[in-house]
Amino acid sequence: MTPPTLPPPSEEHAQLLAQIAALPALPGVYRYFDAQGQLLYVGKARHLKRRVSSYFQKDHGGTRIGHMVGKIARLETTVVRTEAEALLLENNLIKTQHPKYNILFRDDKSYPYLKISGLAVTDGQGGRPSQHYPRISYYRGATDKKQRYFGPYPSAWAVKETIELLQKVFLLRTCEDTVFAHRSRPCLLHQIKRCSAPCVGAISPSDYAADVANAQAMLSGQTQELLQQLQQRMWALAEAMQYEQAAVVRNQIAALSKVLEQQSMETVDERDVDILAVQVQGGRACVNLAMVRGGRHLGDRAYFPSQLDDGLLLGSWQPELEQQPPAAQVLAAFVAQHYAEQVIPPLLLLSEPLEPVLLQALSEQAGRKIQAVTQPRGQRKIWLDMAEQGAALQLARLLAEEGSQQARTRALAQALDLPQDDLAALRIECFDISHTAGEATQASCVVFAQHAMQPSQYRRFNIDGITGGDDYAAMRQVLLRRYQPVADAQQAAGGAPPPSDAPQLPDVVLIDGGKGQVSMARQVFEQLGLDTSRIVGVEKGEGRKVGLEELVFADGRPKVYLGADSAALMLIAHIRDEAHRFAITGMRARRAKVRTGGSRLEDIPGIGPKRRAQLLQRFGGLRAVANASVQELQTVPGISAALAQTIYQALR
Repeated sequence: MTPPTLPPPSEEHAQLLAQIAALPALPGVYRYFDAQGQLLYVGKARHLKRRVSSYFQKDHGGTRIGHMVGKIARLETTVVRTEAEALLLENNLIKTQHPKYNILFRDDKSYPYLKISGLAVTDGQGGRPSQHYPRISYYRGATDKKQRYFGPYPSAWAVKETIELLQKVFLLRTCEDTVFAHRSRPCLLHQIKRCSAPCVGAISPSDYAADVANAQAMLSGQTQELLQQLQQRMWALAEAMQYEQAAVVRNQIAALSKVLEQQSMETVDERDVDILAVQVQGGRACVNLAMVRGGRHLGDRAYFPSQLDDGLLLGSWQPELEQQPPAAQVLAAFVAQHYAEQVIPPLLLLSEPLEPVLLQALSEQAGRKIQAVTQPRGQRKIWLDMAEQGAALQLARLLAEEGSQQARTRALAQALDLPQDDLAALRIECFDISHTAGEATQASCVVFAQHAMQPSQYRRFNIDGITGGDDYAAMRQVLLRRYQPVADAQQAAGGAPPPSDAPQLPDVVLIDGGKGQVSMARQVFEQLGLDTSRIVGVEKGEGRKVGLEELVFADGRPKVYLGADSAALMLIAHIRDEAHRFAITGMRARRAKVRTGGSRLEDIPGIGPKRRAQLLQRFGGLRAVANASVQELQTVPGISAALAQTIYQALR
């Protein structure tokens, strides 16, 4: 049988193949782009020509790789000196560019730290100098060399638990410097034996410094040495007949011993260790990261990669390594991306082995050798087993939640008679209006897609130029502002489908309201020439009771009552409640700004969003910033003496 004849390659494809043929036999990084210039994939190679050519030398069928190769229109490469350099460059590009077909791990926020600081000074008005009495606090953000940081911790809860521990054992202060400098009597924490009250001189600077040093030793994992030192100090004080001070040290020993006995995980001689376990199932994966700092197990944190499709993973060094188990590929992607921005501990306990070149790159980045262990013994094995169990539980929870979410989406599609062939692409936009007696009217637009709410796509609209309290006029204004660009794009396309990057009309436009609001929405869509069948209103039932809502359609279809136990109604109620929450929080913020004249910090030259946030976080609010002295303002990073003077004068 004669094989089918393939059509001749296009001119663009021929140019791409010619570019591939000219690639060098050197290590490097390659990047694939589609016809619109979107970055599809970033890969690394020990042999650029051989690796890139492998994508175009065989038919990948309907796999994820096949879909990607069919979209490649342009290629860019960067030659480097070593494989390790290629790996570091690849993962820096993945972290910053978010290619469509790479396995991606996105941190929603930075890791928290425990900070010990005491560099603040008094305001020159008789306050007690705080630099003699360092403060322990929760901290998240960039670190500097002026303070002492411990961590990172896997969660805010782990930091706060550690702070409570230090308060119980060493009675260290947690109050802000502005509060500390002006106390005239001890606070409640001193009365419940959680602070030694340095604010009123109840402890000398030298004794407090000893407590701080002991706390640092405990955080560094030197618990046994610390207990021995405390015992020696207690006996020395007793021999000197300083019995009250000896009793204080005795209480510290008892508290520390009790805390160590209550640790859920055994404390061992290891100082800093990260435990990484991965589970892959049902086309999804979970990497569970557990942290040991200072010999203490601080808890764990789960990560779920995107761009993972039924185990068809991309990005191995050589074609023969593409048969590497999916779990190993996911773990390698996480390690490479995660430690591009985080401090690497000297020991990694892993559920899957890593490629030697990745360990080499991590060691070069850290400036010291990084050890990876995949078959630990003793306490290490217990840690890894618990991390694997945590990964399995988190993945099972995710799959259960996604199954439930997909069922709700399917039920809603059935109730609204929508296509069900691609439920993940179903997009719903919901609108709500919020105001207080017509004041500070604001509209919200929340988005549901991919079986979940999409907070990054939410929008708020300030409503102006209407009669206060006219919800119909407010709805008309927000719909015109949101969908006028969609109508313009459709008109420009001349009846053809608009380009993918043009504003698109969602599958459902959900209105929190009944016939009146739906009628107003229909008028707007008719004015814009848009499909009115997509408008659905959520009308309150009798007595406005939850579960009795009915759906109202703009195209004349009869009302639909789904039933209180309907999965579709549960999803609609969830989307509607989220729109209401988003609208009312925005309205309250706008109303407060109108009533107070806004934050005067924003009007001060040299104060941008970052410095404003630092000031408010440092002092706890605008009033505290206004009450701060010039010297106190200078303690905030980035606030110079001149700028502190400007802020001081502007807020007076």
